Amino acid sequence: MAIEDWNGFVTQMDNRMKNVRAGAPDIARPFAELARAAISPGALDSKTKELIALAIGITARCDGCLAYHAKAALKYGATREEVMETVSVAVYMGGGPSMIYGAEALAAYDAFAGNSE
Repeated sequence: MAIEDWNGFVTQMDNRMKNVRAGAPDIARPFAELARAAISPGALDSKTKELIALAIGITARCDGCLAYHAKAALKYGATREEVMETVSVAVYMGGGPSMIYGAEALAAYDAFAGNSE
């Protein structure tokens, strides 16, 4: 199923994740810290790290990963061309299923960037 409203999807996931954070705070807090530490700039900048996460989301076929990491990649300054190259590498590594999820990742990025392509 293709997601048509990526902004609405993120809002829905945010609400659902609130329930997980409330119900499993001992897991949610360390996970949030792990995410912050993993994306913090180091040898790689945050934008590059978000593009890597997006590629992994494509190969793992994770809609939530596509949404959150496409939105974060945009936040850190990723261009559509950079997302397109990320999709290309993910397709290379993940084959046909990554081609389908790559198209979804690009749609998510476009939705968050306000592109109508």
